[in-house]
Amino acid sequence: MSPSVRLQEMIRVIRGARTQGEERGVIQRECAAIRAQFRQADNGTRSHNLAKLLYVHMLGYPAHFGQMECVRLIASPRYNEKRVGYLGAMMLLDEKQDASLLITNSIKNDLSHSSQYVQSLALCTLACMGSAEMCRDLAPEIDRLLRASNSYIKKKAALCAVHMVRKVPELGELFTPAARSLLSEKNHGVLHGAVVLITELCERNPDTLEQFRKAVPELVLMMKGLVMSGYSPEHNVAGISDPFLQVRILRLLRILGRNNDTASDAMNDLLAQVATNTDSSKTAGSAVLYETVLTVMDIKSESGLRVLAVNILGRFLLNNDRNIRYISMTSLQKIVQTDHNAVQRHRGTIVDCLKDQDASVKRRALELSLALVSAVNIRSLMKELLLFLSSCPPELRAHTTSGIFNAAERYAPSQRWHIDTILHVLTTAGGDVRDETVPNLIQLITTATELHCYTVHKLYRALITDISVQSLVQVACWCIGEYGDLLLRGECEETEPVQVTEDDVLDALETVLQSHMSSPATRGFALTATMKLSTRITHNVDRIRSIVSIYGSCIDVELQQRAVEYNALFKKYDHMRAAVLERMPVIDKSSPGHTNGESAGGTIKELEPTKLTQEIVFPQEPSNQVCDLLDLLGGSGEPFQPSPSLSSTAPGPASSTAGGDLLDLLGGLDVTPAPPSVTVYEKNGVTLKLQTDRQTDTGMTVTITATNSTDGDITGLTLQAAVPKSVQLQMKAPSGDVIPAHGLGQVTQTVLLNNPNKVSLKIRVRVCYTSQSSVCQDTVQIDSFPSTAW
Repeated sequence: MSPSVRLQEMIRVIRGARTQGEERGVIQRECAAIRAQFRQADNGTRSHNLAKLLYVHMLGYPAHFGQMECVRLIASPRYNEKRVGYLGAMMLLDEKQDASLLITNSIKNDLSHSSQYVQSLALCTLACMGSAEMCRDLAPEIDRLLRASNSYIKKKAALCAVHMVRKVPELGELFTPAARSLLSEKNHGVLHGAVVLITELCERNPDTLEQFRKAVPELVLMMKGLVMSGYSPEHNVAGISDPFLQVRILRLLRILGRNNDTASDAMNDLLAQVATNTDSSKTAGSAVLYETVLTVMDIKSESGLRVLAVNILGRFLLNNDRNIRYISMTSLQKIVQTDHNAVQRHRGTIVDCLKDQDASVKRRALELSLALVSAVNIRSLMKELLLFLSSCPPELRAHTTSGIFNAAERYAPSQRWHIDTILHVLTTAGGDVRDETVPNLIQLITTATELHCYTVHKLYRALITDISVQSLVQVACWCIGEYGDLLLRGECEETEPVQVTEDDVLDALETVLQSHMSSPATRGFALTATMKLSTRITHNVDRIRSIVSIYGSCIDVELQQRAVEYNALFKKYDHMRAAVLERMPVIDKSSPGHTNGESAGGTIKELEPTKLTQEIVFPQEPSNQVCDLLDLLGGSGEPFQPSPSLSSTAPGPASSTAGGDLLDLLGGLDVTPAPPSVTVYEKNGVTLKLQTDRQTDTGMTVTITATNSTDGDITGLTLQAAVPKSVQLQMKAPSGDVIPAHGLGQVTQTVLLNNPNKVSLKIRVRVCYTSQSSVCQDTVQIDSFPSTAW
């Protein structure tokens, strides 16, 4: 191949190479010839050689030695050489290379050239690789071209200005006046560049955003003209008039209407018109509609318009194009929290997308389905999710199980349904559940007292069926150990009775202990369950003693320690074995989906906001129950002293032990005296003030006053208090449960305190109220009382 070979011939030879080595050899020979010709005097082939070098660069081979040739060709007076030189500069140069600074003067001269095509080359190059220094130097030239009369130059100057604003944001003030004037142009190319430039300016400067909000009517008229215009061959794309400009205008309107009522009202009618008059059968129409939906959801639009936008996304779900279905579900995922009912109408279509073959669409459909779960549809939607779990790909199982557990904890219609659902998940995908599933399920089972017999029978059946699912086996072993007597009794109204003997139960636990599939933690559960059965059965205690003694020499240290301790119970402390192994008390532990301070008799589910106002009231509890509603003890087991209408719970006086006063949350600091009236709570517009009045040497009246500074009434106000054990507390009836808006009224609650020991007084108050259909609950501890209180 001769050095003067044409570009087309070089391309033909390179494509004809049979191996990569042959291709590399051809390119190396050609590059050597190009270097040799670059070193020679100008022979008219520089642009020809640079064009070949650019093709070599596109193939991924080094071509940096042609950078200086780009500089020389850009300075050439001939258009053909300038064109190749500018193309080479855009491909071979960037702002990090010193050679890029050498073309600044050439670009400045070409921006003032008499030919619009030379000006265009300079504008395109500057917009592609202009550095911050070049942008600062040439910004006045671009501002001048934005005001030129030539539409061809103005549209390219607008896009060049966009690059400059991104590189040097402070240049936005220079381009703002010219950008505003470009909106009156008729040329679509100029309008497109102007809208892109204005969008960039508004996103970077809040002051500029306020200026361009005045242009919303002009943009609305422009958009209406595009929507209602007839057929235009120059701008028509699949029956849509210039969809690229429509999308850009909608995007700009979204920025201008965000958090602004006036601008949003001005564009509501337009958005409704676009949503109803745009054909979604083609991709161009779908793009315009999708941008319309995003704009509707981002501005302060009317409720009817938002429903229309959700319906558009619902139609997208029926589209055969998976990309359109994907972006539809992505958008619905963002708005499901604010427009839950509107999205709920398309639940059937969303659930059908769980069967899609595309993994991305399936994942989005799963996330959206989980977000749609509510107390109303929990049963029907959970059936679909459980069916999907049985056939979903392995990479989605962990996410699916986690979502099902969260939904069940929040909206379970009954404890039996909740337990059945979790057991079904464990049976189907037990290896993919989260770590806290086992303790959470055990806590749920312990609180469902009336379901103990049903649960232990169901778990026993699951255990003898399959012992490969470790989480399920652990829960089953725990339940058999706790409620084995109910299993052996064989009487269960909730399920078909099965006669189970003591040997059957011990055989099942021994199988778990000896199985190679059992983890060390699972064997620990099984060994403990076997030991606990020694107090629940009558004829096989010797067999249990034999099983336990075997694991006294187990290689697993944890299991060995348990076995040794259990052997000691059989030998040295057999008289204490029944008491040590008696049934576990109800686990008083907050788990996801439950409120804090659950009572011993059951759990209080996390309810929907509409129901919480009626069911959040805490009932009285007998004095012989553990009722640390306000959790003052942090897990202590000391007895409490409840007061009428609330739990007055706290430990006794401070002792000299290392633990100190459990209520001394300040770490031993002295309580700072406070004025007779202090503000103890201020949040969400609700203010609580506490005022004290000593009436006797040991008695005091505390008055809590609640006021409301919001625009709406606060309803369902409930105040509860807890004090140390040595203090007697009596709460009077409150003056009401509704706090008028704007501070026009107040609610008072009187609390009588008797402090015979004159200990340092601390009081914890729980406040619960409903504001704007949402329930708020907070706890505040008051450590500071007036020094004259006692």
